[in-house]
Amino acid sequence: MTTKKIGNVRGNSAQLYRFALSYLSRVSEEMTFKPVRKVGTLLMAGLAVVIVAGCGSTAATPSAAGSTGPAASNGTTNKPVTITVGVLRPGASQDAADALNLQIDQFQAKYPWITVESQEYNWTAPTFTAALAAGTLPDVYTIPFTDGKGLIQQHQIVNIDARVRALPYVANFNKTVLANGQDADGKIYAVPTQAYGMSLTYNRTLFTQAGLDPNSPPATWADVEADAKIIAAKDHVAGFAQMATQNCGGWQLTTLTYALGGRMEAVDATGKVTATVNNAATKAALKMLQTYRWTDNAMGSTFDYNWGSINQAFSSGQIGMFVGGSDLYTTMVQNNNINPADYGITVIPLASDPNAGVLGGGTLAVVNVNTTEGQRDAAVDWMDFYYMNKLTTEAGALADAQALISNKQPVGVPALPVFDKATFDQSQVWIKSLINVPDAQMSYFKTKIFDQPLVNEPSIDTQTLYADLDPVVQAVLTDQNANIDQLLNDANTQIQKAIDAPAS
Repeated sequence: MTTKKIGNVRGNSAQLYRFALSYLSRVSEEMTFKPVRKVGTLLMAGLAVVIVAGCGSTAATPSAAGSTGPAASNGTTNKPVTITVGVLRPGASQDAADALNLQIDQFQAKYPWITVESQEYNWTAPTFTAALAAGTLPDVYTIPFTDGKGLIQQHQIVNIDARVRALPYVANFNKTVLANGQDADGKIYAVPTQAYGMSLTYNRTLFTQAGLDPNSPPATWADVEADAKIIAAKDHVAGFAQMATQNCGGWQLTTLTYALGGRMEAVDATGKVTATVNNAATKAALKMLQTYRWTDNAMGSTFDYNWGSINQAFSSGQIGMFVGGSDLYTTMVQNNNINPADYGITVIPLASDPNAGVLGGGTLAVVNVNTTEGQRDAAVDWMDFYYMNKLTTEAGALADAQALISNKQPVGVPALPVFDKATFDQSQVWIKSLINVPDAQMSYFKTKIFDQPLVNEPSIDTQTLYADLDPVVQAVLTDQNANIDQLLNDANTQIQKAIDAPAS
């Protein structure tokens, strides 16, 4: 169902604005579009994006919204246009609808010729594919990084290059992050709205109890192994844990592969994609896990973790270390009741291989191909207003941080910046006095992540690749005699068949 207004707007505008910002945390969008393992944990969230307008005023003062796009009074005559935006999830509460209605009012006050209609939308692989084929997607919607290249190659999203390059901050995008929404020639088809980098999460309390220094987290994989053995022996928990189900096993194996210098796919000059999951780095990663599990006895007794269950186990003190997104603290506060003193995060150790890098992911905002030129102009105006404001303006950043605090949510959680380091550093200055996370315990990640190369997820049949690698990880963790070479060769054959299959 599509409507401009959903329900009745209750309360005064300042109250509603405070709610609008406090209703959602940054993590809502991040959680939606990482591998499909997490969909089940998201039903509590009402909207798929963070509310980003910059002030709590009514439509009478639209400039306070802080949009950096072209102003309404630009001296040109604009024809009326209507766009649908996919930001409200199915089953969203009345409060969520009210929050969105306020945002729509503020946007329309700044762009009075644009009518915005909210359409319920929630990305999952099966439903998205069906909606794409049926042509029922909103005019503006969001996708995971892993979908960007495929949709561009299939001409299923709009080239918005000229429109985005007209925005004043376009030169400040993190180039590696922006690349997920660009074609081979660098044309922009999608705008990144949030990103994450993989990290090593560790329990500071368990480190201390085991006689380890929590202020000296592991810097190499040899350090990880040594510390995991000590934690397992002294704390009687898993020193190191690995996700292995719901596509998480393949996702995490890819993370380890990248850190050791390997790649899961290769693309030649003609664009032909070849599966390479049986590469030397992936074999080394699995042998490393095999050693942790069977030689060191450092991985505990649970080998079917997914994204949600490993977060819960870590938060309850059952895991010393694991690899996960840099943004997990928010989820652990919201869902897992973590003791902040336990939480530590640092960068993933990288091998000396020049190709070693950190797996990154995130979310892209795109424009439906079934739109007019006027709708495409309006769509980019909406992206600028709704997604970018809190990342590029002081008013937006402060409003977002203050709203998170009012809802007892974390401010200052590490993330991979959508924009360059200078823009990111400026945003941190704006919210410095409002940061409420144990910042010193996160500094090992924050200060080093910009020195690590970011490598994007495999771009073709990503979820299939992850799913086909889950059983490989499970076999290594549950069968001491697992044949790693054979397992990877079989998986590589399966994945190549998926890559070569005609597009449906």
